[in-house]
Amino acid sequence: MNRQGNPAVLAQARRRDSLDKRQRALTALTALERDGTKITHAAVARTARVSTWLTYTDGIREHIQAARHRQASTPPPAPTQGTSTITPTGLRAELHLARQEIKELRQERDRLRETLRHQLGQQLDALHAPDLTTRIEELTHHNHQLADQLQHATEENAVLRGHTASLEEDLAAARTSLRRMIRDENLNQ
Repeated sequence: MNRQGNPAVLAQARRRDSLDKRQRALTALTALERDGTKITHAAVARTARVSTWLTYTDGIREHIQAARHRQASTPPPAPTQGTSTITPTGLRAELHLARQEIKELRQERDRLRETLRHQLGQQLDALHAPDLTTRIEELTHHNHQLADQLQHATEENAVLRGHTASLEEDLAAARTSLRRMIRDENLNQ
């Protein structure tokens, strides 16, 4: 079985996941607007548990902008007597959610950075692969030529050494013969 999976099935799963995240973002936007909570891209993303990036995409951004416009044109409800809109527990919860979102965004950034590095590396490899193949072929051909030249030079060297040995023997014989001739000539005088 293919470990990579069927591309059509994977694409369908990504589309389904994308639609689910978009629906969660729109549902979160409706809830925030109904509760009177200040609408921001980060608040929608945090409530829907999606990336902030998704809230800026077409189809979501327009809804957020419209809700913010409606919220800006509607005066905030007056707090009732004896209730406070800001509580320490609420602030702690907001701080916890913000920290969690920051952590998730950093993890997402690191994943995207690593994916980008990997893709750029593959693209660079793909760009230089034909050049490297051609260069390897050239070097291999040159290596074969040098090996042939070395073998030829080695054979020629062996022939020349044999010829040199023969010439040295002839020279030694000629010297011996010349000495005899000189000695014989000196004796005859």
